[in-house]
Parts: sequence; C-alpha cells; structure tokens
Amino acid sequence: MAIACTAAASAIALATGTAIGIHWAEREAANRHTATGAERAYVVDELGRLNASVAQIEPRMARLADHVSELRRLQARLQASKVAARLAPLGASADPGSAAGGPALPPRPCAGARAERVPAQIESTRRELDCMVRTLTRLEQEAITQAVAWAALPGRSPVDGARPGSPFGNRLDPFDHRLSFHSGIDLAAPTGTPILATAGGRVSFSGQKAGYGNMIEIAHGNNLVTRYGHASRLIAREGDLVLPRQHIADVGSTGRSTGPHLHFEVLEGGEQIDPANYLSLFAANSHD
Repeated sequence: MAIACTAAASAIALATGTAIGIHWAEREAANRHTATGAERAYVVDELGRLNASVAQIEPRMARLADHVSELRRLQARLQASKVAARLAPLGASADPGSAAGGPALPPRPCAGARAERVPAQIESTRRELDCMVRTLTRLEQEAITQAVAWAALPGRSPVDGARPGSPFGNRLDPFDHRLSFHSGIDLAAPTGTPILATAGGRVSFSGQKAGYGNMIEIAHGNNLVTRYGHASRLIAREGDLVLPRQHIADVGSTGRSTGPHLHFEVLEGGEQIDPANYLSLFAANSHD
C-alpha cells in the first residue's frame, strides 16, 4: 500500500503539472489568434479555478507522502519483529462482508489531455483533476486505515522514565523465593507516575483483581489485550475508549507487590506473551 501511494502521488503531481502547462499554452494561443474576448475571459476564469484545485491537491500529496514514509518505516519494524507472523494483516477488516478480491491489474490512469479547442480541453482537464482527487482521497483513506491499525498495536511505553524490573518468564518469586512464572514485565517508578495506554482500544476492565491490585485491562482488537496492574489510582473506566499514550491510571503498589511499579502484560488470544516483543516496535520513538 505504501509503495502504491507513493507512486500514485508522484503520478498525480506529474499529470497535474502537465495538464495546467498545456492549458496555459492554449490560453496564450487563444489570446493571440481566434479566441473572442468572452472566450478569453472564460479561459482565464476556468484556469484560475483549475489552478486553485491543484493548489489544494499539492499539500494533500505532501502529507500523504510523509504519512506513507512513516508507515513504511513502521512496517519494516513489524516485519523484523517476533510478532508479525502472529498478527492479521494490518488494516484488514474482521467483517466478512468487506471481503474483496479480483485479478491483479495495473492502475488505470486518468485520461490525458487531447488536442481540442480550449473550452473543451478545460472541461477535459477538470474531469482529469476530479479523477485525481478521487484517487488521492482513496489513497488517503487507505493510509488512515493503516494508521488506525498501527494505533491499536501495544508497543508504546506505558510509563515514561521507568526502571526495568522483573522481565517476562520464569523467576524467583519475590515473596516465597520459589521458582514461578512472571506473566508480564515490571516497570518501577514513583507512586503517582502516570500510566499510559500503549495503544488505542476500549477498556474492558477497571477495578481490583486478585494478585494485580487495582488493574486496568484494554482490548485493542486483533485478539490483543493489555493489562496494567498495581495502580494507586484508576482513571479510565470500563467501556471507555482510549487513545495511544492516554493517561489511564497512576503507578502504585496495590495487590501482590513489594513496591511502587507497573506490572504490564500483553495477551494474544488470551495467552500472555512477552510484552518486549511489542515494545521493541516503538522503542526508537515511544510517542509514535
């Protein structure tokens, strides 16, 4: 999708510039030879409208190109990570009614300018610009779909400035010093430090849970769930929609805890997996 967006944006820019150049040349020819005063006024007016349309398209293409570059960077990280093989394709809908397919054909370009009289050619270029705008809108919608999918991946840091504590996996239990399994990672920080949602989603639980103390659980779709335990204060409530990096609770030491820290878990299909696999996706920039 990223490659297609970039290529299409470049094609739109080239085609738009070519079309406007042709019409400015046609207008000059009309002024010098056969065009009436009314026709010249019409041409100038219509070319002004076309130029305004192009002026609106150009910043949209620039934003799309930047967005595509960011998506390509994140996609490269995902493909190199340990979680890519377990996830459904980003941006894919879970609605069976949205299934799509068909033969793989090259894109059909918007029609090129033809050698016609100036008013007819202006109308032709207007149709071409409309086609370009529709194409650009579809590409922007695809990019938004991909961005929404990325917003639901739990890879952003849940506590800024925290010190790493116990990792995921087997460890000596801090209470009875026997070998036990640690279902998440611990991030030590002072009581009251904000706990942030690592991805967008809906709060599926907010309250007390045995072993976790005050805990928030967020469902992100794609069978992904995150848990945030031992909080001193819960802010987000069950049913709330939260955004990535939204303040949802405060660090504390409630439940089975030896000191203030966040116990953070990631679950795939109900199974607890190592959160480090997801946190590494955004390690270079926790604010993505």
